[in-house]
Amino acid sequence: MTSAVRSCFFLAALALTGCATTAPEGPLAPVTAERVEPTPSPAPIPAPPPEPDKSELRISIAAVGDMMIGTDFPQNHLPDDDGIGFLAAVTPWLASADLTFGNLEGVLVDGGEPAKKCKNPNACYLFRSPTRYATHYLNAGFDVLSLANNHARDFGEEGRTSTMNALDRVGIRHSGREGDFASLKVNDLSVAVLAYAVTKESNMMLDYDLAETTVAAFAASHDIVIVSFHGGAEGADAANIPFAEEEYYGEPRGDVVVFAHRMVDAGADLLIGHGPHVVRAAERYKDRLIAYSLGNFATYYGISVAGIKGVAPILTATLDGEGRFVEGEIVSTIQLRPDGPSIDKKQRALNLMRGLSIEDFENPGLTFLPDGRLVRPVN
Repeated sequence: MTSAVRSCFFLAALALTGCATTAPEGPLAPVTAERVEPTPSPAPIPAPPPEPDKSELRISIAAVGDMMIGTDFPQNHLPDDDGIGFLAAVTPWLASADLTFGNLEGVLVDGGEPAKKCKNPNACYLFRSPTRYATHYLNAGFDVLSLANNHARDFGEEGRTSTMNALDRVGIRHSGREGDFASLKVNDLSVAVLAYAVTKESNMMLDYDLAETTVAAFAASHDIVIVSFHGGAEGADAANIPFAEEEYYGEPRGDVVVFAHRMVDAGADLLIGHGPHVVRAAERYKDRLIAYSLGNFATYYGISVAGIKGVAPILTATLDGEGRFVEGEIVSTIQLRPDGPSIDKKQRALNLMRGLSIEDFENPGLTFLPDGRLVRPVN
């Protein structure tokens, strides 16, 4: 066999050897795939609801001036029906607003002796109504009352505390004592009511800087800020605004225009004045409504309601959600004792307020329509 042939045999044998395999020692274990649970997708986070356009929202506020619907001190001067019907004739107008405000003269106290002494009872009055009279204000539609005035302390701070407690029990908010402010929700709007006066231990109107700082703080946390003030001189000859610091029997009563303008500059949206016992002018300043005095609205005894002192408006102002004046209405009322306020068809409060506003401001930024509506002037 030639060497070439032997090489071929050798290569063939080598190839057969390389193809041989070794048999497995046992059966193969089955291969199983591990089950992997799918990771759930996170639930989608719902988008926050869009912020409402505050300029499209509306709130109507009815406001009146001084109220004292009966006193049992020093003698019984309570209405014959115990005050139940004293506000009945005007309740439909008061109760129709989203928020209704008034100034409560005197205190709601059952018994007790006054803290203030009167040397001459004919010239100095102390007013004490029973605590049950809080229900009369509630039934008439009031939501907030001012306790910042010169009669809120007739029976000392204990008397004002009793008044606050009586109002709390029926759900009426209040402001007046130093540091006491009202906060409530109306029509999805947060509303603050801040009441000021020139009397001690009240939110002090004469401290313009402090009032400005306080209003600014509430404006930062509330949509609407309402400021009331018990200031200015008193009496039939005090209807016109003097545009100066006022006094009454030697007591400082403030410059109501300076106060009101500074409060608007600080963030107030509606200014409601009372104290002179007569109607005063109104104006629109920086798109905010200011009523400088709403007069005597409902006073059963003591305070004179003769002549123009018995004429008062129910002022309703509609604001947008940013506090701007939209429109308003003046419903004229008159009080003829022993009755409470009634609707005055002669519209004397409307005519007084219109005339005074033009006399004092020339261009008050408001138009007083014959039907009582209060609107922006047409440019």
